Amino acid sequence: MSTKVLSVRVRKELKEEAEKLGVDFREVIEKALEEAIEREKRKRLEKAIEGIVELMKDVKEEEWIKVIREWRGRR
Repeated sequence: MSTKVLSVRVRKELKEEAEKLGVDFREVIEKALEEAIEREKRKRLEKAIEGIVELMKDVKEEEWIKVIREWRGRR
C-alpha cells in the first residue's frame, strides 16, 4: 500500500491538548477523511438517483414490469 504525506495546520492549543491526551493524529485524520469521502459519495449517489427518478417520472408501472421481465428472460 502506498502512502502520502499530508501536512495540516492546526491551532497550537488544539495540537498541544491532543498530544497531552495521547490522541493518534494519523488515526483521527484517516477516519475523518474516510467519513468525508463516504458522505460525498452518498451525496453524489443520491443526486444521481434523484436525476433518474425525475427522468422516469412519466414511465408507467406496467412498462417497468414489462422491461424487467424482458431482462430476466435474457439471463
